Amino acid sequence: MNKHVPDTLIYQKLSRKSGLWLILFLFICSACQTANQKITNWSTYKADSKSSSYSALKQVNKANVNQLKLAWTFRFKDALPGTRTSRIQANPIIVGGIMYIPSSRNRIYAINSITGEQIWTFDPFYGAQGGGVSRGVTYWQDGNDKRILFTAGSNLFALDALSGKLISDFGKDGKVNLNVGMRGDPDKISVVPSSPGIVYNDLYILGTAVSELYGAEPGYQRAYNIRTGKLIWTFHTIPHPGEFGYETWPKEAWKYAGGVNNWAGMSLDEKRGMVFLALGSPSYDFYGGDRKGQNLFGNSIVALDAQTGKYIWHYQTIHHDLWDYDLPAPPNLVSVVHEGKRIDAVAQTSKIGFLYLLNRDTGEPLFPVEERPVPASDVPGEEAWPTQPFPLKPKPYARQHISLNDLSNYSKESYDELLKRFKSIRYEGLFTPPSLKGNVNLPGTSGGSSWGGGAFDPVSGVIYVRATNTPGVSLMKKMEPENESGTPFTQGKALYTTYCQACHGADKKGDNDYPSLIGLQGRMNEEEVLGKIRVGSGKMPSFASIIAGKEEAIISFLFDKDTRPAREINFLKEIAKSESANKDADKFKTEVPVRYLDILSNGKFRDSEGRYGIKPPWTTLNAINLNTGEYAWTIPLGNYPHLQQKGEPETGSEGNTGPIVTAGGLLFIGANMGGTDFRFRAYDKDSGELLWDTPIPGSTTSNASTYKSGKKQYIAVSVAGDAENPGGYVKVFALPDRK
Repeated sequence: MNKHVPDTLIYQKLSRKSGLWLILFLFICSACQTANQKITNWSTYKADSKSSSYSALKQVNKANVNQLKLAWTFRFKDALPGTRTSRIQANPIIVGGIMYIPSSRNRIYAINSITGEQIWTFDPFYGAQGGGVSRGVTYWQDGNDKRILFTAGSNLFALDALSGKLISDFGKDGKVNLNVGMRGDPDKISVVPSSPGIVYNDLYILGTAVSELYGAEPGYQRAYNIRTGKLIWTFHTIPHPGEFGYETWPKEAWKYAGGVNNWAGMSLDEKRGMVFLALGSPSYDFYGGDRKGQNLFGNSIVALDAQTGKYIWHYQTIHHDLWDYDLPAPPNLVSVVHEGKRIDAVAQTSKIGFLYLLNRDTGEPLFPVEERPVPASDVPGEEAWPTQPFPLKPKPYARQHISLNDLSNYSKESYDELLKRFKSIRYEGLFTPPSLKGNVNLPGTSGGSSWGGGAFDPVSGVIYVRATNTPGVSLMKKMEPENESGTPFTQGKALYTTYCQACHGADKKGDNDYPSLIGLQGRMNEEEVLGKIRVGSGKMPSFASIIAGKEEAIISFLFDKDTRPAREINFLKEIAKSESANKDADKFKTEVPVRYLDILSNGKFRDSEGRYGIKPPWTTLNAINLNTGEYAWTIPLGNYPHLQQKGEPETGSEGNTGPIVTAGGLLFIGANMGGTDFRFRAYDKDSGELLWDTPIPGSTTSNASTYKSGKKQYIAVSVAGDAENPGGYVKVFALPDRK
């Protein structure tokens, strides 16, 4: 049974009738690819099951990379009219001369990898708006059975890789509802994975993205049969009674706590039959009064038996997370020389800038780690964990400390503003917990490295990783229950729910007998409305005694005069929606009635003009030798020319993507996901020297891929949309043909 991808498949277009392609496949090499063979295909997210982001291709190398030219461009044409420009986070995969990639609206495209011509497309939303983050698709093959697996919305789909048609006997008519099998009511929850799963034999192992607020679903890790769509195993990332780690939570937490999900993807050791997860923080991200304890397996690298889902080992990087310091990328499975011995290991990048290097069999750190005391929380009900792990080697690749000398000085006014703000909020170094007076953290929630992860060169033992060095700010606020002790709006909502909803509906739309109250402020003034409520009208009786002294409240609700920030309102709506799916939510509210929210939510420490609050570099690219734990080099990555001081190095620019590394001695990476640095770059992997860059129409929004089709090596990258083409692009580069 052959489930591996042939190295090369050559095809010809024979005819094009009624928009259909007829493709002839010729197998050049049908031998299975083993773990010892060089990876020259990019058939899996981040290159291979080890998440190496490495390619053994070297046709494009240091000597000729400056000759790279645009080979072809694919334009996604599925953006809705009037929509903002899209950001495509998908890492393209290439199998048998075909590129497979989702658009920003999560339509799946099969593209000729040599010419850029579309072969087929599939719309999982059947014309509806759709969307959602999708970082790629997964390929599986058994003989002539070739499938593309991907998620869209809350469904897992299986397509025929050659035709783009649904596999009808997979799940129900080609799809599986991922809401089924979770804790909450499948008709009320929404489980939406953002990164592709991974294949082990006939299993598709899949993580998920869930809400990060109160009431979130737990991040179950699951495996499905690729042929049938049947659920085979489930690993509870928030342990149930009797499971390892259960005692690190309150007794009933598994019934109401959420998060701890693998949203960033995973890695697989096929020989050992082990799958490695990078798990996120428990929900709610910034307050844990309802989840006192260490909270396994939050923020943990977890090794499971890939066939059964059984726990093997874990390593927790953050205890009782209060900072949204998710593990943001799949672990890199690496081989290093440590203390004179060759050791298979796991290298995990992080938002905090620590790189964790663990023995692959045991989860034990290869370099020393210290548990150090960290600041206590000042938020009522919170019990921050008293210590956190600090790896001693490698040194952090992201900045972890701010002093007054680090504050930016664009002008006297700007500096004074930043200084005043910095002194007014809490800062006690790394792991300063969220505070009611506000706090600053470096790295922030978007700091360190993100889902782009690291790229590992197996020849040199060097891992390459970007680091974002921008501080974040939090501001905790106590959330009042939605009852009469809350805001006028919530008081009015309570009145309406009790006395008006039965007739006018929860959505205020009314029906044939009772008028709609939507847009009431455009038809009547406040006194007219209060008069009708007091006197009554038609079928409505008088409510004079009910609203006496509460006129402001009912008007506030009927006229949509909620004075709370829109972000706060949206948070509360999402929480209410999530909790409506959980039968234990009411019990949770009773036991832990007080809640706090970070009302800044991923806020940035900047001046009033939006400029970074600390001096550059704000992003760097780093080369770390994992054999020694020492740095080979560090350089700024990207630039904001308008913020670059005369005579100073480039500033670096924020972004979530990561590099890829090749045997040609090159690193390829785009600088950012926003701003104005619209360039795609190639660096010398040994020195960090910039060897080539090219302008692109928008931000580089994905990790690149490199592959060989025919006799040529190509480098492909997804690019955000622009005014000309809001749907975005795939840009593919290659060396020019020899004359």
